[in-house]
Amino acid sequence: MLKNHTAMITGSSGGIGSKTIEIFSKNNANIIACSRKLDKNFDIFCRDLEKKYQNKIFNYYFDVLNEKEFKASLEKINLNHQNIDILVNAAGEVSNDLFQMTTNDKFKQIFEVNYFSQIKIIQSVLKKMIKNKRGSIINISSSSAFEFNIGRSAYSSAKSAIIALSNVLSREVGRFNIRVNTISPGLTNTKMLNNSSTKEVINQKIKEISLKRIAEPEEIAKTILFLASDQSSYITGEVIKIDGGL
Repeated sequence: MLKNHTAMITGSSGGIGSKTIEIFSKNNANIIACSRKLDKNFDIFCRDLEKKYQNKIFNYYFDVLNEKEFKASLEKINLNHQNIDILVNAAGEVSNDLFQMTTNDKFKQIFEVNYFSQIKIIQSVLKKMIKNKRGSIINISSSSAFEFNIGRSAYSSAKSAIIALSNVLSREVGRFNIRVNTISPGLTNTKMLNNSSTKEVINQKIKEISLKRIAEPEEIAKTILFLASDQSSYITGEVIKIDGGL
């Protein structure tokens, strides 16, 4: 489905990001894998995928909160890769602090990771997409953008902002044959979920889900693949909830 396409994936060593890399590799895409920290196990994972699917995976490690490092990495990516056909913004950071316990610095950090860093990446990649007159951008929001749970003032706000950005951007770049869509996953079986929520909280939320279970990362990645491919060639400016009927 993605033969002769190059996809840039942020948050690539995370649960959803790594599964997206796997599914994209299976579908013949070359991948620019962006992660925060050097991870030997993740590097081995990528090399194994290359051998299995005969594609290319280029690993870049940078912290979006390190402005100098972030800027240099984007410049390097643009220099090394002539075409970027797909962008998946899967990097994210969660916060569970009550509003009155959330400092301004924490708000800024959550927005920097979940919103402003994605703006910078999109701006960088868009130049190539506009030049080539094609592209698909998939931004990862969250069910928190619609639920507004206690303790999620910073996270929900940032994830809501990325939806608004995506919808406006879809109108602005549609004439260049560039599509922009958002997916909003619900509870997904990732390290981020298990590190940020207790089993009691997760089990309580499962009771509110129609399918009575949380999602597996592969189920999210399959929707990302759909939006990245020509199977969704007439879909833009949409928000797809993947929450099992929460």
